[in-house]
Amino acid sequence: MEMAFQKDLTQSKGGAQAFSMGMILKLVWFSGGCAALGLILWSGAGPVFGAVATAGWGVLAVVVLRGVAVSAAGIAWFFLFPAGLRPSAWTCVLIRFLREGANALLPITQVGGEVIGARVLTLRGVPPSLSAASVIVDVLVQAVTQFLFAGVGLAVLASMRDDDGVRGTVAIVIVTAVPALGGFYVAQQPVGQRFVKALLKRVVGEREWLPFGAIDALYSRLASIYSNRRGVITTVLIHSSVWLFGALEVWAMLAFMGYPSGYPEALVVESLMQAIRGAAFAIPGALGAQEGGLIVLCAIFGVPAGAALAMSLIKRVPDLVFGIPSLVGWQLLEGRALQGLAASAEGGQGR
Repeated sequence: MEMAFQKDLTQSKGGAQAFSMGMILKLVWFSGGCAALGLILWSGAGPVFGAVATAGWGVLAVVVLRGVAVSAAGIAWFFLFPAGLRPSAWTCVLIRFLREGANALLPITQVGGEVIGARVLTLRGVPPSLSAASVIVDVLVQAVTQFLFAGVGLAVLASMRDDDGVRGTVAIVIVTAVPALGGFYVAQQPVGQRFVKALLKRVVGEREWLPFGAIDALYSRLASIYSNRRGVITTVLIHSSVWLFGALEVWAMLAFMGYPSGYPEALVVESLMQAIRGAAFAIPGALGAQEGGLIVLCAIFGVPAGAALAMSLIKRVPDLVFGIPSLVGWQLLEGRALQGLAASAEGGQGR
C-alpha cells in the first residue's frame, strides 16, 4: 500500500508540474504576443501595414521560398535514417512541416515541435527509439549549421563595418554557442548515456528498469545514425544550403517593399535574426524576440522600424499557410490512433 501511495504521489506531482509548466508557457506566449503588438503600436500600425501592403506579391514569394526550404529540410532528415528502416521522403517532408508549424503556432517551446514530430513518426510505424534518435541528430545538425550560418553573417557584417562592436559580438557568440553545441553532442555519446542512466537511477531507483532499456535503445539508434557518415554529411550539406537559401526571403521582401539591397545584406539580417530566434527558443514562436531583432538588424542598413515589423509579419504568413493544415492533419492522425486503441481494447474484452 505504501508503494502504491508513493506511486500515486509521484504521478500527482508530475501532473502538477506539467500543469504549471503549461501555464508558464502560455503566459510567455501571451507576453510575447503582447510585446510584438506593442512594437507595432510603438512604430505605428499605419506604416507597418502599409509596408505589408506594399510588399504585394512579395508575400507569395516568401510563402513559396519557405515551402521549398522546409521541404529540403525534410529531405535532409530523411537521409539520417538507416536504409532498411527509412520512412518515405514524403513522410519526412510532411512531418517536417508539422514540426515547424507546431513550433511557430502552439504555446510550446521551439523544440516542442520536435517531440510532436517524433511522436507522429512513431504513429507511422517507425520504432520509437529511432524516431527520437533521428530527431535529436537532426536538431543537432540544424543547430550546428545555424551556428555556422550566423558566423558567416557576422563575417559579412564585419567586412562591411569593421569596428570593435562587431568583433565583440563575434566573440560572444563563439564563447556561448560552442560549449552548448559541444555539450549537446557529448550528451549523445556513451559518456552521456552513462550520465543519464546514473541520474535516472538516483531519481527513480533501480526497480524502474523500463527507462534504462529505453535509454539503451535510444543510444543504440544514435550510434547507428552517426555510423552512417554519408547520410550525416548529406544532411549537413542540405541544412547549410537551406540556411543560405532562406536569406532570399529577406532579399525578396526588401525588394518588394522598396528597399532594394544585395544578397550580402539579406544574409546578415536573416542569419542574425535566426540566431536571435535560436537564443529565444524558450519563447513560443519567438514572439516579440523576432520583431525586436529585425528592428535592430534592419536599422543597420537604414530600413525603418515599420518595414522591419512588416517583414516579421510577412515571415509569419508561411507559418499559418503551412502550419494550420499540418496541425489539423496531426490531430486527425492522433484521432485515428485513439480509435485503433479503443477498437483493440474492445476486441480484448470480447475474448
